[in-house]
Amino acid sequence: MTGPNEARATTSAPPVLRVLDVGGTAYRYVPLEYLLTRRELAAVPYSVRVLLENVARRAPESLPEVVGRIRSGAGACEVPFHPNRIMLHDTTCLPTLADFAALRDMVAELGGDPARVNPVIDADLTVDHSVIAEAHGSPAALEANLRVDFERNGERYRFIKWAERSLRGFRVVPPGKGIIHQVNMETLARVVWRDSAQDPPLLHPDALVATDSHTPMINAIGVLGWGVGGLQAQAALLGEPVLFGFPEVVGVHVTGRLREGVTATDLALTLTEALRGHGVVEAFVEFFGAGVAALSLADRAAVANMAPEYGATCTFFPYDDEVADYLRLTGRGAGHRAVVDAYLSAQGLKRTPRSPVPDYDRVVELDLGGVEPSVAGPHRPDQRLPLSQVPRSYRAAAPAPSTASGTGPAGPDPVLGAAVPDGAVAIAAITSCTNTANPALMIRAGLLARRARERGLAARPWVKASLSPGSRVVTRYLEAAGLLEPLAETGFHTVGFGCMTCIGNSGPLQPRMAELVEAGARPVAVLSGNRNFPGRVNPGVSLAYLASPPLVVAYALAGTVLCDLAAEPLGRDPQGRPVHLRDLWPDDDEVAALAAEVLTPEMFRDNSAAIREGTDQWRALGAEGATRFPWDPASTYVRRPPYLTGVDPRPPRRLDVADARVLLWLGDDITTDHISPAGAIPPGSPAGRHLAAAGTPPRHLNQYSTRRSNHEVMLRGAFTNPAVANLLLPPDLRGGGGRAYTADRTRVAPVYAAARTYRDAGLDLVVVAGRNYGAGSSRDWAAKAQALLGVRAVIAESFERIHRANLIGMGVFPLEFTPGRRAADLGLTGEEPLSIEGLDDPRPGTATAVLRIRRADGSTAQEPLRLRIDSRHEAAYLRHGGTMSYVVRRFLPADAARGPAAHPGAAEPAAAGGTGGPGAPARS
Repeated sequence: MTGPNEARATTSAPPVLRVLDVGGTAYRYVPLEYLLTRRELAAVPYSVRVLLENVARRAPESLPEVVGRIRSGAGACEVPFHPNRIMLHDTTCLPTLADFAALRDMVAELGGDPARVNPVIDADLTVDHSVIAEAHGSPAALEANLRVDFERNGERYRFIKWAERSLRGFRVVPPGKGIIHQVNMETLARVVWRDSAQDPPLLHPDALVATDSHTPMINAIGVLGWGVGGLQAQAALLGEPVLFGFPEVVGVHVTGRLREGVTATDLALTLTEALRGHGVVEAFVEFFGAGVAALSLADRAAVANMAPEYGATCTFFPYDDEVADYLRLTGRGAGHRAVVDAYLSAQGLKRTPRSPVPDYDRVVELDLGGVEPSVAGPHRPDQRLPLSQVPRSYRAAAPAPSTASGTGPAGPDPVLGAAVPDGAVAIAAITSCTNTANPALMIRAGLLARRARERGLAARPWVKASLSPGSRVVTRYLEAAGLLEPLAETGFHTVGFGCMTCIGNSGPLQPRMAELVEAGARPVAVLSGNRNFPGRVNPGVSLAYLASPPLVVAYALAGTVLCDLAAEPLGRDPQGRPVHLRDLWPDDDEVAALAAEVLTPEMFRDNSAAIREGTDQWRALGAEGATRFPWDPASTYVRRPPYLTGVDPRPPRRLDVADARVLLWLGDDITTDHISPAGAIPPGSPAGRHLAAAGTPPRHLNQYSTRRSNHEVMLRGAFTNPAVANLLLPPDLRGGGGRAYTADRTRVAPVYAAARTYRDAGLDLVVVAGRNYGAGSSRDWAAKAQALLGVRAVIAESFERIHRANLIGMGVFPLEFTPGRRAADLGLTGEEPLSIEGLDDPRPGTATAVLRIRRADGSTAQEPLRLRIDSRHEAAYLRHGGTMSYVVRRFLPADAARGPAAHPGAAEPAAAGGTGGPGAPARS
């Protein structure tokens, strides 16, 4: 089928559909061979083939440009991506739901119909980020933590129930069921989507976005998806496409096999280090080569989950027989599996050993045989270390051992009855989707724990050990294998089913360890998670190491990271004999045999059947289903956001910044954890004092992540991370959390209080930063807080992908220095009035803006800045002052003044609801 194909895909008309028969049932699909010749298609990376199908089916007007870009292999091209579903978790979903409720209010107040404000594609919320490891160390911990979860978050959960009853297509996985990404892989993902609203049903690849940066975990089963900010998700829910520039695709050529005893975590950390070094920011990463067949589905999932840690948009493993086996194992029906295999084979989306290798923009080599046992830390996921180097890394990060704290050589602690060593492990957590989704890792951890108990070892008394799987299937197969009890006996009782320690919900330290921290001790956390930024895991623990679940157990047994696990004993048995890690480590064949014995499709089917059934506490929660949400002005959890109050029906006419001041000058690698915290709210913090004044008892202050629907709390928490240092301040005033000069320069105050003085003075604000601004979790509040503080622009050397988009979504301009220029070159003191010109007519592409600085002596300096806008939608959001203002104006009656009237000649995107090609959502 060549020849005529060369002339295809040159019009914007919907493509011809082809019929596919599977087991006597007819289906239709958009054939990729209609768009490219077979030879051309074979050279296209699999992830791009999925994009091509999506554009052909949902945005045919963009098809000629996308096909032209594929054929030429060069140049810029905007890709309009229409996900067929969206996933959210509770800390990102609650602000999204608050925005939906406020959007309905704002539309109604401006004369529109609030009932029209609904998702136009399916949305699944998994409540997994709220439960905290308050209780641990006993069989009662699981229920105790769930009970406290509902006591604290009942109001939030009632709000979720309102949304479930009021918003079309919005579905909930209640608390206590698992982590968003594991629920997605095991239950919700279809791999091939079947649109039964059409006759015959239309088939297309399952494709999604989600409000969590680790969404690429789903790429392991051939589903294309990645993390977006909450504002992008809201736009997509309302039918707006997710637009981005045509991606660079980096191929990873995999050879060899993992050596005996080397785990998927070791592989994931090795790739994180390597790909961060190669530079794959915003790229699609795709794996190929004979070595891919040697990787289990769970191995692939661990690698794909870490995509945001090496900066990639997604990490794609095409569908193959390994994925087919996984669909069988997880209980997907035989009929559906047949459709998946037939459709993906017909489309050239199934990889086989005989499939041609696509053409990649770059290729990175990976020899699996070179991977060694590793951890990563103590500050970032890409700081990979062989086990023998961990003690040295700790000493470099904490060079002054604390003897005054009661640790080290001072003798047994009078409370614990044991000497707490330097480098003490305060937290040892088997947690997160990254590794608890891997049966081989979890079974290996259980076997190691069983052998440790047989030798008389358990977690040291100062270690807070916990087990928080991402799925209830995990505890079921561990119990079937006889390993749940040994884990508990070693200290790892199940404390909940959720992100917990990985997201910062680690709860309080052991009381004595908390006292030692206050006295100056520098303990560490060891967790099987995906992020270890300073202060993320626990406010009292700034050093953390990522490790596989069995290594987490090993460090809990040793009690210190100054133990070289590769050579030194973890402890001694009752007879005084040394016990080394090598004595306890199970071999690969034993792990594989036990996994094959205990894992069954029935486990996954039973779990999937009950995935939306809540606990008694969940069922007892009442909620209304009215179109408009009844806001409670006294609520400390759910408040109407100010950016959806008093929206003008017309967009602003002027966007240039004039007479602004620099609020903060920050260094490199400022993460969203620094900007918008997620951990516990300290009682003495501005947010803690605000909640106390509202009547909240100290034990129910909860986490920042649970208060994201209350702008008063989130604004007071902005930039309060202890690691935030404002370089405008004298060195002796920089530490201990973000502070800034007030507008009159008479004092230094917390950022929230300082920013308020500029607002009262009628002055706009600017933030200046270094490289990689906004790395970390995809937190919309990191952008919302800056916008509500009065920040009009952020000027940085570079931005993390999601945060840059979120800033645009809040109407904040993300501006970059030209290559080779840095903030230090500006000579700022914070007193200078600033203006930024060239912002008034934002359009797709990279434009030049001009920063003008008026010095104290009356002279003026200027600095060219780059304004990168990836799509016409981003341009529209900036013109309208943010995504929500843009959407409000889209829902207004036709006679309302809005949009192009304010900017003649500035093309606006299509109205909310998306395009109507084949496979467009049935809901309007």
